[in-house]
Amino acid sequence: MSWVASKPRIACVASSSAQARAAKAELVDRYDLVHPGDCDVIVALGGDGLLLHTIHEHFQLDRPIFGMNRGTVGFLMNQYRPEGLVERVAAATPIVVHPLRMTATYADGSVSHARAFNEVVVIRSSVHSANIRLSIDGAERMAKLVGDGLIVATAAGSTAYNLSAHGPIIPLGSNLLAVTPVSPFRPRQWKGALVPHTAEIVLENLDADKRPLAATADFHELFNVVAVTVREDTSATVQLLFDADHSLEERIIAEQFLG
Repeated sequence: MSWVASKPRIACVASSSAQARAAKAELVDRYDLVHPGDCDVIVALGGDGLLLHTIHEHFQLDRPIFGMNRGTVGFLMNQYRPEGLVERVAAATPIVVHPLRMTATYADGSVSHARAFNEVVVIRSSVHSANIRLSIDGAERMAKLVGDGLIVATAAGSTAYNLSAHGPIIPLGSNLLAVTPVSPFRPRQWKGALVPHTAEIVLENLDADKRPLAATADFHELFNVVAVTVREDTSATVQLLFDADHSLEERIIAEQFLG
């Protein structure tokens, strides 16, 4: 849907934290909130994790989401202000986000699919290091990565696990994906790469019998995969709404200079 509502009907969801629950109670007192199925926009109260849960839980409703930070960092959240919420939401700027589609293949040739708005992670599931071949758009880019695993992160997910693994922060709308190693042993100095959002990324387990891998798409985890293919799913979209004066760009710049 396009964001055109001048007096949007608002639904509200909140994380389980005390401050998020208190914020929701305040909004219930101030506004005539509706059920998510009857709304024009969903207001999400919490941190970036709550926003991700809200996207997955209400994805089929095709409603824009306006997050307000009642969590910790909240990179993807607007500032919490209870006053003037209807006007803020109506004037907000939408940003379209596409998820990643993960196709995981097992040794018997069967496959599973899952969707990720934050990241796809292929990670070791034993005491042994992972041995992974990395190919992008049909070209082998790394014959063997030895380490804990690899992350493929969207811009929206670049401030989550990707950031903790020292991957780059990607501005929303930049049309890039991050490919970031997790605790690499060989090549030890490789820090990862930025690739076009249109890239097809294939991760293959080079030693599936001895070194099993798990694959995770946001909250969906699969075990004993032998290959994982990741690509952007342009057929699926979600709109995130931001205040016109939202300082996400400044926060992204500042975060990159923190020690």
